[in-house]
Amino acid sequence: MVRIIAGERKGRVLATPTGSATRPTADRVRQALFDVLAHAPWGGPALLDGAHVLDAFAGTGALGLEALSRGGAQAVFFETDRSALAALRTNIHACGWGERCTVYPRDVTNPPAARATPASLLFLDPPYHKGLPTKALAALKAKGWIAPNAVAIIETGRDEPLPFTDEAEDAPPCAHDLLAERQHGAARLSIWRLA
Repeated sequence: MVRIIAGERKGRVLATPTGSATRPTADRVRQALFDVLAHAPWGGPALLDGAHVLDAFAGTGALGLEALSRGGAQAVFFETDRSALAALRTNIHACGWGERCTVYPRDVTNPPAARATPASLLFLDPPYHKGLPTKALAALKAKGWIAPNAVAIIETGRDEPLPFTDEAEDAPPCAHDLLAERQHGAARLSIWRLA
């Protein structure tokens, strides 16, 4: 069972799609992640309060909806899987946040030009081992989706190279700052301040 952990919609159970096309971030991992965001010297309440959130590879929307529950203002979700899209739309409706959320049923590595305020907080939880975080962020930046100095949280496989580092084969030259890194089971979370 996946639920919103804290904030305005604390305890709200989220619909999840059937099958193995999506891999919702476990409640304990989301709790650990949001604890880091809330208590790190570069984070705190100002990071979430009024944030414009972008949840790429959204699945159920658990990450973006958690951010809204904890003070985010607006959220944009990108997802292509039909059953995940159905669950995502059900969850947005159940939370009563239709006016605060926009869903794009398309590939985030080929987004349209931004029509909303650029995101200050981004969540990327793509399929593992496909090099998608750097591709998605490059595409989003090119189309105006990312605010200056935005924070991006990227989930990869534990044994997968960190994006934007010498470990990653497709790492572009950049000045992104790694703010924190945590491992939870098979998942590796890295948090970046985007240049």
